[in-house]
Amino acid sequence: MSAITYYDDLRDNPEVIDPPQIEDAMDVIEHDYVHVHAHVHDPVQNALKPNQLATSSVRDLLDCPVCLNAMYPPIHQCSNGHTLCSTCKPRVHNRCPTCRHELGNIRCLALEKVAASLELPCKYQSYGCVGIYPYYSKLKHESQCVFRPYNCPYAGSECTVIGDIPHLVAHLKDGHKVDMHNGSTFNHRYVKSNPHEVENATWMLTVFSCYGQYFCLHFEAFQLGMAPVYIAFLRFMGDDDEAKNYSYSLEVGGNGRKMTWQGVPRSIRDSHRKVRDSFDGLIIQRNMALFFSGGDRKELKLRVTGKIWKEQ
Repeated sequence: MSAITYYDDLRDNPEVIDPPQIEDAMDVIEHDYVHVHAHVHDPVQNALKPNQLATSSVRDLLDCPVCLNAMYPPIHQCSNGHTLCSTCKPRVHNRCPTCRHELGNIRCLALEKVAASLELPCKYQSYGCVGIYPYYSKLKHESQCVFRPYNCPYAGSECTVIGDIPHLVAHLKDGHKVDMHNGSTFNHRYVKSNPHEVENATWMLTVFSCYGQYFCLHFEAFQLGMAPVYIAFLRFMGDDDEAKNYSYSLEVGGNGRKMTWQGVPRSIRDSHRKVRDSFDGLIIQRNMALFFSGGDRKELKLRVTGKIWKEQ
């Protein structure tokens, strides 16, 4: 039953639920711990401290019934012992969403202390993280965990797909029909029949595979203040620490002139918009782009070449 349906049922048929007896509550806590035996040949188990891991039923006690997220101090409770997080308390207008009693300013110190005694696995365990963390340290770890999934780097739509790099590479190829190339050098031609129409949309995303890694080359038009410009930049499909091991160069030109750019690819941990809005790439003003295109300046014809290399 959803939280909303349950809320409506209780509003129509309010019922005050007596708080559990102290002895019963302690029995629940005692039975909801699992003793962990360290195994000599299991590095994950050997890494565990003597503290016991909480089972799912104990963790469920720490989930807010309104937002369903984990609760952190201050954890609030009503006079009947129903709890909710501090973020959701103002949203329910100081009324318990379970029994409708007034919440007041009662803190559930017992549950906060239980949480402080717990050690839990990282939520990205399925992606490869084997760490076990104290409850109040787990959230900070997960925000920085190297195994946390990446967002889809495709910028032409608000794609919500997440996953590890192999999953995202397959998704870009099959889901977005992105061009895939092997090699560390490239030579691309961008053509647009009406260059005076500048839209905040990606014109091109190409994925390159080299040095055992994947890189995303972006090229697009956008407004820089009142001036329409074009930008090309490279993103690394991995974390920032690894991205710094590589460099790339871009070159565009025509009519005997050329512009070059050299930089370090940005990790896809940084969003496409963040990279673009920081101007961390080759920026070409429209007048210059049309000059490079030659002809009657009614059609954009830009050739962008470049290469990727690994720093020694």
